[in-house]
Amino acid sequence: MKGLERRVAVVTGAASGVGEGIATVLAREGASVAIADIDAAAAERLAAKLGGEGLDAAAFEVDLVERGSVDAMATAVKQRWGTIDILSANAGVYPNAALDEIDDAFVDRVMDLNLKGVLHSIQSCLPAMREQGYGRVVLTSSITGTHVGAERYSVYGASKAALLGLMRGLALEVVRDGITINSILPGNVRTPIVEALDREYMEWTLRAIPMGRLAEPEEVGWAVRFLASEEASYITGQTLVLDGGQLLPEGAA
Repeated sequence: MKGLERRVAVVTGAASGVGEGIATVLAREGASVAIADIDAAAAERLAAKLGGEGLDAAAFEVDLVERGSVDAMATAVKQRWGTIDILSANAGVYPNAALDEIDDAFVDRVMDLNLKGVLHSIQSCLPAMREQGYGRVVLTSSITGTHVGAERYSVYGASKAALLGLMRGLALEVVRDGITINSILPGNVRTPIVEALDREYMEWTLRAIPMGRLAEPEEVGWAVRFLASEEASYITGQTLVLDGGQLLPEGAA
């Protein structure tokens, strides 16, 4: 597989967790990486860490809910590196609430970032891709909502399922511009949020995964790296499940 040298990648929600894994893999594969995150300090720390490895990365503060903020980020990335080749639209929130607790503010919070924020990211990065006739967009969805449900995560699941509808429509809209749009669907990934869950839940989760372990953030990064490659040129509007076999057992989905 060709390296990503001379490619410029924007990774949203890149300062920690899955986003950090994605940004790290893309940078180590040769891409110049924009670490786009609302947590500017954390983004700077990751940029410094990658820079210490001799990799090309820079931090960009962005509020994905505000279209103007996203446009400014994309403009700054293009000013620094000249273009945008890859967008990993990864940022999202993972709150939970029982049915009787869900109000409009909760729904707005989840959908604003998990769906609207992704749309803003695509809209802001697309002009640079169209200008050069090349682009790779990879959305971070989830097996939750697209294949399975989880109690208290119904709105989260709805937001992740909505991404696939967005992906399929937009993939058709931009395919003749030389741009592909695909989605990864992770299961349980070893992130600070997941590791903070109670021990009983973690034991139950591990029993449900045939591989018997959580995914590492960089394993998710490698899936993005493939879909962001030149070799993935004939793949668009598709999904890639990364779940350690969680959906395989009969009755699991």
